[in-house]
Amino acid sequence: MVAEPLSDSDYQALAAFRYALRRFLNFSTEAAVAVGLEAQQYQALLALRGRVARQLLTVGELAEELQIRHHSAVGLITRLAARGLVERRKGATDRRQVFIALTPRGRALLARLAAAHKAELKKAAPAFDILIRQIGHTVSEIAAPAVPSMKQLRHVGQRLKHSPDKRNADETPGQG
Repeated sequence: MVAEPLSDSDYQALAAFRYALRRFLNFSTEAAVAVGLEAQQYQALLALRGRVARQLLTVGELAEELQIRHHSAVGLITRLAARGLVERRKGATDRRQVFIALTPRGRALLARLAAAHKAELKKAAPAFDILIRQIGHTVSEIAAPAVPSMKQLRHVGQRLKHSPDKRNADETPGQG
């Protein structure tokens, strides 16, 4: 099957979406660093907590969730365990199997960070919604002006960056 060529509007929408996504990921990294975590450590805590149906993940499942190699997941878990944020648990039926669980300290830190991420996503949601709809439709279905320009997204980003509710760099998300 031959894909139809992309229009200028398609490229603009894709570029604007990537820009908005990078802005959110940059926020996520900065929020994690502000509480002393690496971005990947936050992602691991979130993946562990996000598995509601079965609270525990194996090392291999966590590696898959984060799209990293098994040995990288082992190192990540070791660093999180050293900080008291996760613990390893042997499987009840198969003692060779190792599950990873959040500690109360890990849950508390994750709760603060996840709340900050949710608030940031709520701010960014209108732009993401427009961009996703634009990417999902042909140019004839949605008028090109509906797509925020890179300049408009940067302007919104600057306003958010300098808004009065911006947290002090020394304050951890969720406090105050």
